[in-house]
This record gives sequence, structure tokens and C-alpha cells, in this order.
Amino acid sequence: DISCYLIDNNGFIIIAEDSSLTGVFFGEAEGAVMNKLISMGSFTRVNMYDYQATCRVYSEISDTAHMLLHPFFAVITSVRKLLAEFVILLIEFNLYSWWCSDLTAEAHRGVRSMLVPCDMEYPAFVSERTIKETVGNIECEGCVRSFVIQQIPSSNLFMVVIDNECDCSEFGPVTLDPIEIMYILYYNKQMLLLLDSKVQTSWT
Repeated sequence: DISCYLIDNNGFIIIAEDSSLTGVFFGEAEGAVMNKLISMGSFTRVNMYDYQATCRVYSEISDTAHMLLHPFFAVITSVRKLLAEFVILLIEFNLYSWWCSDLTAEAHRGVRSMLVPCDMEYPAFVSERTIKETVGNIECEGCVRSFVIQQIPSSNLFMVVIDNECDCSEFGPVTLDPIEIMYILYYNKQMLLLLDSKVQTSWT
């Protein structure tokens, strides 16, 4: 039992036995084989950067805060105060247990999102042009999975034939998911002291 793929020099599937894989990155369909091709140098990872990207940020916003913008907020607040005084009155007359066994106030929270500027890193892969025919083996849980990759002459396409006798799902897929770049602000203590001394000197 074998699987055959026709991929381009960036690792995207052009033709596959499963038509739903057409256009999918090869690493997502065959993560173990793609990892092996990268370790063998057949494919090289290239990082691309987008400094004008947008990221979605999620936050919980209380409905009570939203009511501050409601035109009838003052009326609602007054009604709540009256109800609170009425409950206190019931408690004083020992009617609380008769009125309700459990009074709870819970702020209903909703999740809202917004887009903010951010920097993103996008992984990409480029094939080695000198690939003619390469054979590889992958050890998967005591089993050896073999594959062959061969370049199609006068093109940027490669034929990949994989032996399916072994289950190599333990390796996981190789994806092209973008990664948000997180910057860590580093303050040099000596520089801060130097700036502070300059400020004090300017005032003397």
C-alpha cells in the first residue's frame, strides 16, 4: 500500500490520490515525511515577516459596563435600589426565607474581539534544486517507513511515493500557521541611571 503525491518546489500538493488534498501543504498531509525531508536538506525553511499584520484580541466585557451607555441606566439603578431596600425590609421581618431561598447576583459576561496591529512570522519552505532522486527511511514505533522523492525533469515539481505500512502519526503535521512576534522590552539599568543623572544635572 503506497501513497503518491506530486508537489511543487514550495511543498504544496498539486496532484494526490485524495483530491481533497490538492492545494494543501505537503507537511500537513505527511508530517513525518516532511520533517525527514527538512532534516535531509531536501527542503529548507525560510521565515517571512509581515510588519503590517493585524491580530485578533479577545476580552471579556461585563454587561453591566455596557449598561452605562444605556439612556435608561439611571432609572434602572433607582429600581435596583428600591428592590434592595425591599429585600432588607423582608430580612428585618424574617420573610427572606419565604421570599427566596437563594438570591445571587452574577454579572453576565460576553466575549468580544477586536483587531490590533501586530507583527507576524510566516514559515515557508523551498526545495533544493539539486534533488534528482532521494530515498529516505523513517522509524515509527518499531517500524521503518520508506519513501522516495524524485524531481520531474525540466520543472519545479517532485514525485513523492510513500510506503504506508507504518503509522507515523506520532510526528504530527508541519503547518504554515503564522506566529505572532512577541517583543520583550529590555531596559538597561545603567542607561536609566545615566539618563537620570543627566536630568538632575540639567536642573542644577
